[in-house]
Formats: sequence, structure tokens, C-alpha cells
Amino acid sequence: MEKPLAKYIDHTLLKPDATQDQIDQIMTEAKQYDFASVCINPYWVPRAAAALRDSDVNVCTVIGFPLGANTTFIKVAEANQALDDGAKEVDMVLNIGELKAGHDDQVKADIQAVADATHAKAGLLKVIIEAVLLTDDEKVRACQAAEAAGADFVKTSTGFAAGGATVHDVALMRETVGTRLGVKAAGGIHSYAEAKALIDAGADRLGASAGVKILEESEAN
Repeated sequence: MEKPLAKYIDHTLLKPDATQDQIDQIMTEAKQYDFASVCINPYWVPRAAAALRDSDVNVCTVIGFPLGANTTFIKVAEANQALDDGAKEVDMVLNIGELKAGHDDQVKADIQAVADATHAKAGLLKVIIEAVLLTDDEKVRACQAAEAAGADFVKTSTGFAAGGATVHDVALMRETVGTRLGVKAAGGIHSYAEAKALIDAGADRLGASAGVKILEESEAN
């Protein structure tokens, strides 16, 4: 591994029923274990930014989530507010239906608008392709659209569809984007063995709610 395992992990809590106490708990864990970021829904970004101000843990949030079918205008507005509220990283869902219809120019334009807004505020943009809904050809096209639009990362999954990160998808995405973009694996990563396999396949970031368990297992290996 190129860096400490904790710095691969976006410590994630995106459940719709997450309470303030649960959000505060993942902030405490993030600081204790020095994760790369916390990934929370936009409502919680101001609270997370305040809690993590004196740490090197970034605040990450999601937009157009989890379906990707919001209008570009709304995605840009979400990104702008999140960044103004203290987020440093934005994970957006691309327009899955337009990708499957072959409307790659629309997909690229949607991503590019969010990329431009994010980069104007010095943020990092990850694009969720929701790989479980795509063929391999569509996954490649999704990654190509994200790269052409100026994204910083491609990401496998929201964690809300029928499947999450797989070694196959991460390897395919890494092959497609080379070293030019990051690859984030997310969804269903519950153990150190799974995390290590995804990193070995090419992931340089992991979205996981089981980050503490993964680190504890890594120390036992």
C-alpha cells in the first residue's frame, strides 16, 4: 500500500435515518483513526466541517444521490452549497439512464458542469457510475465521460443499488483511466480482506461504513 490504510478510507454514513448522535460518532471515529474523509449527506456538512476543522480529515458529501437523475442545475447548486458549507470532496451520481441510452454528450455535460463548480471552489469531484447497473462497455464509457469532463475520481457505487464494489469493476475502471484519475470502490466493503483485494485491483480510495472494523482486522493480520 502506498499510504496508511486509514488514508484509503472515506468513513461513510449515508443512511436516511442517521441521527445527529450517529453523525457525531463517525466524526469522533474519523479523528481517532485519521481516515481520509467522512462521507455524509449534505444536510450534515456544516456540522461535520465544524467537528473536523482542527483535523486533516476531509468532509465528503454526495450530490444527485442516489439516483443521478436530478437536473444539472440542481446538481451544481448542491455542489456549490456543500462546498460553501465546508465540504472538500463531492461524490456525484452521473445520469445513468442517459448513459445507458448512449447519450454520452449529455452525461459528459452534466459531469462537466459539476466539475467546473467544484474546482472553482478548490474541491475534488468523484463520479459514481453505479457499476452494478451497467455492462462492461457502459462502465468504460462512463469512466471516459468522467475523465473528459474533468472529474478527479471515478467511483463504483452508491451503496444503494443491488450490488457494490467488485474487484472486476475496480480493475476495469483502473485500466480505463490509468493513473490520470483516482478510483474509489464503495458499497459492501465489510472486511480487511475485501478492502485489500480492492486496493490491489487498483482502488486508491474506499467508501466504507465498516472502516473501524477494517482497520482493526488489518492490525490482526
